[in-house]
Amino acid sequence: MNNQEIERKYLLRDSSFRSLATAVQHIRQGYLCLDPDRTIRIRCKDDKAFITVKGRNAKGGIARFEWEKPLSQVDADALFPLCVGGLVDKERYLVPWDGLTVEVDVFHGANEGLVMAEIELPDEHTPVPDIPFLGEEVTADSRYYNSYLSAHPYTTWNT
Repeated sequence: MNNQEIERKYLLRDSSFRSLATAVQHIRQGYLCLDPDRTIRIRCKDDKAFITVKGRNAKGGIARFEWEKPLSQVDADALFPLCVGGLVDKERYLVPWDGLTVEVDVFHGANEGLVMAEIELPDEHTPVPDIPFLGEEVTADSRYYNSYLSAHPYTTWNT
């Protein structure tokens, strides 16, 4: 079992990803723990629920520990009230690109207006292909972590 997540995050230049998406998922998630060394997330993705534990990214790195297990929807609904901060609500567009999947998140609610892409990579040295709708890379900016957004919504930022 591989317990490592390797991903890069980007803001978007435009909305051309919408016509390229092969699927759209509704995601609602909250955090039981926001400690940067160990976040614990409850997530409902359409009709499936999960608990996920993530470790801290190595300084300047794009890899971190990730452990995820399925939960029942009933258990997830029971845990959501225990989450710190607010819940993150978003639609995820899945865009296949050059053997990878670009996950474009369109945020709603307190994070309305934020649109961000994540690309999970097989290893830290895999180059990200030139994808026309990707803009500025924000991988190293912790403000764009969903755990941060749950406690500091995008709509409250002074941009």
